[in-house]
Amino acid sequence: MTFKVTVLGNGSAKPTIRRHHAAHALNVHEQFYLMDCGEGTQSRLIQCGINPLKLNAAFISHLHGDHVYGLFPLISSMGLMGRRTPFTVFAPAPLGEVMEYHYKYFDTNLPFAIDFREVDTRKHRCIYENSVMEVWTVPLRHRIPASGYLFREKKPGLNVRREAIERYGLGIAQITAAKRGEELIGPDGTRIPAEEITYTPYTPRSYAYCSDTMYSGKIADIVSGVNLLYHEATFADADRVLARETGHSTALQAAKTAAKAGAGRLLIGHFSSRYKDAAPLVEEARTLFPATEEAEELHTYEIPFIRYR
Repeated sequence: MTFKVTVLGNGSAKPTIRRHHAAHALNVHEQFYLMDCGEGTQSRLIQCGINPLKLNAAFISHLHGDHVYGLFPLISSMGLMGRRTPFTVFAPAPLGEVMEYHYKYFDTNLPFAIDFREVDTRKHRCIYENSVMEVWTVPLRHRIPASGYLFREKKPGLNVRREAIERYGLGIAQITAAKRGEELIGPDGTRIPAEEITYTPYTPRSYAYCSDTMYSGKIADIVSGVNLLYHEATFADADRVLARETGHSTALQAAKTAAKAGAGRLLIGHFSSRYKDAAPLVEEARTLFPATEEAEELHTYEIPFIRYR
């Protein structure tokens, strides 16, 4: 069961030859989602072998251009490619209003519906849910309203151990009851607690996308225990005054968030164009949180499937 994220861009406001604007593509059980959509995102999707028509929804963190300018050409291209299924866009206001102008002057005959969902950047709440996953908002601290997103795989239903079925001669009705967590009564009247004969087939996985933000302990609390945390690290700690003035974090502050959250791994990105090499920022973060990596463009990071028995 797939749970992996592909980094399409990890640069900040000013594009460079080596870094593209912010965008991640998440694959959960072969369902695809887009986080932010900076300029050139559609080309990066194709370059990574991800068909834009497979995207179910886009989650936009905020309305700075380096996070949203790629959305409009992506929508146009999906129309040209023959998309007919609705496409959901989650974003802070007033993106819905901006998109209305786009439809009026550019995609006047778009062959599919856009379902725009306004995000309240002040609240932590579930905004999307399907059979395998929930998406929760993560309030960020930036110069304008901004939201991160926490993707959590749902806890799977219980399985009944095969040996228990054979030992107690369980029928279909009893197996179904055990999967609901109910206590069973054996043939001799013995009580059989569900936890003794059932197990969780796998450990639910999680990924958090925290783009432009200053350090916030509340973010760490919300994403506590996350398997993979992406956190912006626009500046080195030597430039922490500039980071605060511009509403951003340093690599060390990103590591502080990961450590406080008890994250499994940390990806850092959104690097300022002043840094030609991200290695010093990664090393800075590793002094506080060793499991830090650069969010390398065109690279896919998979969260392993851990089966329980």
